[in-house]
Amino acid sequence: MGAYRDINILGTRGIPAAHGGFETFAQHLALYLRDRGWNVTVYCQADNNAAHRREDDWNGIRRVHFGTAHGGPIGTVQFDLRCVLDVLRRPGIDLVLGYNTAILNVLQRLAGRRVLMNMDGIEWKRGKWPLPARAWFYCNEVIGSNTCSTAIADHPEIARHLARRSFRPAEIIPYGAASVSAAPVAPLDPFGLHPSRYMLTVARMEPENSILEMVSAFSARPRGMKYLLLGALDPSKPYHRRVRAAASDEVVFAGAIYDRPIVQALRFHAYACLHGHQVGGTNPSLVEAMGAGSAIIAHDNRFNRWTAGEGQLFFTDINSCSAALGEALTNSARITVARQMARQRHQQHFRWEDVLHAYEQLLLAPEIRTAPQPMAADDPA
Repeated sequence: MGAYRDINILGTRGIPAAHGGFETFAQHLALYLRDRGWNVTVYCQADNNAAHRREDDWNGIRRVHFGTAHGGPIGTVQFDLRCVLDVLRRPGIDLVLGYNTAILNVLQRLAGRRVLMNMDGIEWKRGKWPLPARAWFYCNEVIGSNTCSTAIADHPEIARHLARRSFRPAEIIPYGAASVSAAPVAPLDPFGLHPSRYMLTVARMEPENSILEMVSAFSARPRGMKYLLLGALDPSKPYHRRVRAAASDEVVFAGAIYDRPIVQALRFHAYACLHGHQVGGTNPSLVEAMGAGSAIIAHDNRFNRWTAGEGQLFFTDINSCSAALGEALTNSARITVARQMARQRHQQHFRWEDVLHAYEQLLLAPEIRTAPQPMAADDPA
């Protein structure tokens, strides 16, 4: 089909998605574009330190695998560099998910390639990172937003943030989520739960996700229902120990669960979902809860306000979270309306069909689709 219909997706751990919003998005987009006649290549990080390059086919999508000799951030940089050097020899448009190693993607631009970059959240503002890491992310955000062909923001507030650091406006395309209209009850059984008799949070156990505030607020008094948290809890981490100590007997720590049908069922049958993310754009966990028709109790910030929309409950600290929980538990009519409005907003803004169509239209834009030929005509060995 030529370079006009070739796309290379970089910046994720690969497909099929095991966890992570970018991996889920990459899988959805790759399958959608495949069905629309595109030649799709997705770069995947192997779970070993093998230095060799390996290719295979997954459901009609070319996967290129690289291992790394190191773990952690060094391994990520090593993997991203190998992907960039490899893609220089391939035809097509490059879609980079995340800007954490944007300095490497400058090589693609110097080669004359079209590079679209999803700018993710504001990673350098996350409190979990030490100062050197935050400086690295900040510099790469500036580099990425100013050197890529087109920056993509998944939230209007991310676009406004980027506008203060970039010479060009970003395209706004939100994250997507499936609509869940029914779900089995059986996934609730291992946790001793019953439909509409528990609340749910799906998040990493980190301070910026307000886990301690939500657990403390829920545990401030008997609630008459369970509070289920999905996320790895590591007793060696001081913050995790504080969360555990603050929990009442009604709080259930289920660990990290990546089985999508189980998580969808837990969201669908929850009385409400608590979402404490303080930094970021269109957070996948929040959008997926809305797609399941869940009422939302969210941290009150500009990101969550826009995503959740009208009719939901918001909090800023332990006291206001406790008040929001009290309102939700004593006003079932409010929860019914919140569920309806969450589902309606999801249908208006966050359906996968609309999100993926918007990406393809961007890829087909005249200024993007004039993609260069690779540096070498032959496939890399």
